[in-house]
Amino acid sequence: MNTFFSYILLGLSLAAPIGPINAAQIDRGIKNGFLHSWLVGVGAVIADGIYMLVVYIGTVQFLQTEIIKTFLWSFGSFVLIYTGVESMLSAGKINLEQYRKKDSPLKSFFSGFLMSISNPLTILFWLGIYGSILAKTATTYESAQLIINSCAIFIGLMLWDIMMAGVSSNFRKFLTSGILVYISLFSGLSLIGFGIYFGVQALNQLFT
Repeated sequence: MNTFFSYILLGLSLAAPIGPINAAQIDRGIKNGFLHSWLVGVGAVIADGIYMLVVYIGTVQFLQTEIIKTFLWSFGSFVLIYTGVESMLSAGKINLEQYRKKDSPLKSFFSGFLMSISNPLTILFWLGIYGSILAKTATTYESAQLIINSCAIFIGLMLWDIMMAGVSSNFRKFLTSGILVYISLFSGLSLIGFGIYFGVQALNQLFT
């Protein structure tokens, strides 16, 4: 159960850094309400799921080799630490002053989906993070545990999506740049912590 909640926390940490998706959710929530903001996040999560599936199909059969497991843990560590540091460094550059016309719910959904699916760094991100999880789960647990861990990550992603939509649409007067700075700093620290853990796993894999 503790492992399940740790993967939910990982999903929350992956979704929390303020980037294009969260900026779009804030914009749609403030301008158009909860539904539009939520659908932006849903589109992005579905794109993430597609990339996770691609990573699973393309790499899982090779995960039994020691060199692949070491590479995945190392690459996952790099991606997490880099993303965490970037999130913290860019925390003070957040700007909420955006003006856009009201869009349809379907357009909000496809906006989030296309922003995520068209980002060339997304597949590398999920290769490092999800590939590392595959490397551990494939050798330690049965395949059912992989499904559980994947669902936990999705729960974390969707929880953040709902929170962002709720905050941006229902608590607009409390939504300030200062609050988002603290969110970015906290999520950055969380990602760095996960990155250090992944790095320790890579070192253990390398020297054992």
